Amino acid sequence: MKHVIWVLWPAFIAAGIAEVVFFTVIDPQQLYLLGKPLSVPPLASYSIGFLLFWLICAGSSLMTFFMLPAAIKDALADVANVHTDLARPLRTPR
Repeated sequence: MKHVIWVLWPAFIAAGIAEVVFFTVIDPQQLYLLGKPLSVPPLASYSIGFLLFWLICAGSSLMTFFMLPAAIKDALADVANVHTDLARPLRTPR
């Protein structure tokens, strides 16, 4: 499960940044698809845009994870097994 979070969380942050930059420059009411203007409300444009950006960024993060050397993946797995909650280390029983 942590591998999924390691891929999706950075993709979520990157998608948020990409959406802010994209929709700062582009007005959602002036978007065209196949030469025809989109007739969706701006909130739907923002939502669809975010999901598409998240999908693209998740693909990028997933490719990065797949291309990591095996030694680094093993080290990440060891850290994840030692710290089930990375905010708090495991307590040893007394």
